[in-house]
Amino acid sequence: MRMAAVVRMACVLFMGLGSLAHAQPAPGVHKIGFVNVGPAVPNAKYLAALKAGFAELGYVEGKNLELIVRWGDGQPAKLPDAMKEILAAQPRLILSTGGGVTVKAAAQAAPNLPVVFITGNPLGEQLVSNLARPSGNLTGIAVLAGQLEAKRLELLKQLVPKVKRVGMVWNPSAVAIGDIVKDVEAAAKRLGIELVDVKARSPAELDAALADVAKAKVDALFVVSDPVLGFERKRIVDFAARQNLPGIYFWREFAEIGGLASYGASLPDVYKRLAFYADKILKGAKAGDLPIEQPTRFEFIINQKAAAQLKLSISAELLLRADEVIQ
Repeated sequence: MRMAAVVRMACVLFMGLGSLAHAQPAPGVHKIGFVNVGPAVPNAKYLAALKAGFAELGYVEGKNLELIVRWGDGQPAKLPDAMKEILAAQPRLILSTGGGVTVKAAAQAAPNLPVVFITGNPLGEQLVSNLARPSGNLTGIAVLAGQLEAKRLELLKQLVPKVKRVGMVWNPSAVAIGDIVKDVEAAAKRLGIELVDVKARSPAELDAALADVAKAKVDALFVVSDPVLGFERKRIVDFAARQNLPGIYFWREFAEIGGLASYGASLPDVYKRLAFYADKILKGAKAGDLPIEQPTRFEFIINQKAAAQLKLSISAELLLRADEVIQ
């Protein structure tokens, strides 16, 4: 059975809110705010997926849709000002992507507006207390990034069986990060892996963190799921290539640009799904009545070219389990 199918069966809450194709949108021009803690350029494909989702529902920019888009450039401190600019346009609702720090900034700035989010673990991040009926003004999609970390480390061990010492880069400022790191540490103990703990709170701290990884003489690289670090994927993958380090990552985009492997939700699918929530709310639904979804599509991607450069021989079993092998 393919790994994606196994994980799909393990997801306990996919509420199946229906397909994207349904009734025509409500009349008028709908203003919707969009905020993301990251920079614009690496996220262009996700924003395009969101717009595609709106288009399938009959919402077209310049016709009946106005998106007020603001980015945090990887700096959470910029989010309050970004939210002020969005709110000045008087949107009907806010789409908050980029993890718990972005969701909290949006919820605090707009307590009376519906906020539809993409984040890792809304329960662990204490955004909501119930996935099936979140109540209040929050709903959205939980991409389960943190919950997949142990599985990711297991895959790294299978990809590189001889790995013993792994550089773990993580953002201590991320919401609910403590439990995630504990899960990784427990998995490492089971797998006989020694973790070298390296922290990076922002893009500005990443170079120093990677330099510490290089000094530590590790066998592989493991980056804990975090939007701020995800937006710096090119710097991270380029570093791993220079150091001849295999690594497994949380977004497929890491593998697409030369990382050895990735395992996680399909972000374009998730962003496209946000449009469905927005449509429901624009037609009168309350955000708190809409159940929080978990993705049904998880991707295990292997970059065979990167494996060859690392002089790794990936087993036929792993290649068959992969959802995609990049040649």
